Amino acid sequence: MGAAMHLPDVVPSRMRRTLPRARRTLPRARRTLPRARRTLIGLLVLVTLTAAGCAQDASRSQDNGGADTSTNDPTVTTDAPVTLTLLAHDSFTPSETIFDAFTADTGIVVRVVRGGDAGAIVTKAVVSAGNPEGDVLWGVDNTLLSRAVDANVFTPYVTVHRDDLDAAGVALAPDGVVTPVDSGDVCINYDKQWFAERRINPPLTLQALASANYRNLLVAPSPLTSSPGLAFMLASIAEFGDEWTQWWTTLRDNGVLIVDSWSHAYYSHFTAASDGERPIVVSYATSPPAEVIFADPRPTEAPTAVAALTCFRQYEFAGILRGTKHEAAAQKLIDFLVSRQFQEDLPLTQFVWPSNRNATVPQEFLDYSLRPENPLILDPTIIAARRAEWLDTFSDVVLR
Repeated sequence: MGAAMHLPDVVPSRMRRTLPRARRTLPRARRTLPRARRTLIGLLVLVTLTAAGCAQDASRSQDNGGADTSTNDPTVTTDAPVTLTLLAHDSFTPSETIFDAFTADTGIVVRVVRGGDAGAIVTKAVVSAGNPEGDVLWGVDNTLLSRAVDANVFTPYVTVHRDDLDAAGVALAPDGVVTPVDSGDVCINYDKQWFAERRINPPLTLQALASANYRNLLVAPSPLTSSPGLAFMLASIAEFGDEWTQWWTTLRDNGVLIVDSWSHAYYSHFTAASDGERPIVVSYATSPPAEVIFADPRPTEAPTAVAALTCFRQYEFAGILRGTKHEAAAQKLIDFLVSRQFQEDLPLTQFVWPSNRNATVPQEFLDYSLRPENPLILDPTIIAARRAEWLDTFSDVVLR
């Protein structure tokens, strides 16, 4: 079969959640285009993609004579083409042609449907468990994994690449209910120039962050509406145990600004990426290399830095959705998602670390990235048992 038809249903809102100052050739990138113009451009692109997708779907339907070639039996083989729907969060933005080789090798077409952040796609998967809107889900992380597992969202599958994958990620799903696809760390990032100009030492630990020295300097996404925001709250629980609410009370009294999303925090309030007023932000350990790689001209060093002792490790997983009519094809897609070919695309498109230990990581990514040796982490079963309680407490303590 020819080249893959990779059909995104929406235009991604940003290249990746960790891409501060992307497209530096445009002044202030996403921030200075008038809202009306941005909306018009987005609508034109979306209409174009939708029209193209409809035309391609119609062509495939004509080729198939309109017949339903799906099957519930993973052992049944057919020469008819199969189209898999890969559900993902909005930040899933691999190279546009990444699925071409997979389609050429297997005859399987991959259609990507993005549906909000990680929390949103997991919620949809839970609601539709057993009657899924797609075949494979990308992007459930260790903060939400138990919720999906408890709802019986996935059909287990042990990938042929299992022995090549990050052992810590595999250990979080040892029965193969999902497959670890990447990892990253949510950490405090700070504007190096801002602190240097004022001769102030940046906060290097969570405890230090609560100091009066950093009053009104921190912006963080809410754990109620943001995956990195949730990870940051969990970092405080992993660090302080039952005293985590006292720490957040201090942050609240110290003027922490809580906003609805990571992008709002980074692009609207963080001094290193906007005209904002806050030089400390909750972001990712891989944000500094993105600051360099997507800058034009490229700086010799990243303008931001990471406080390594504040990092919480996130693992992302992909899984076959229970109820898919194309289980055998979905298994092949899972294998491809953790193959070296796909995994080596991740660092400079997703700004995450590949799960496949044999994947080559680009030197420019290594040069500017921080990989914490002892990140904070919590058992997913504990997160599942107490997530709702913790979020209610956070709301009462910080947002009241």
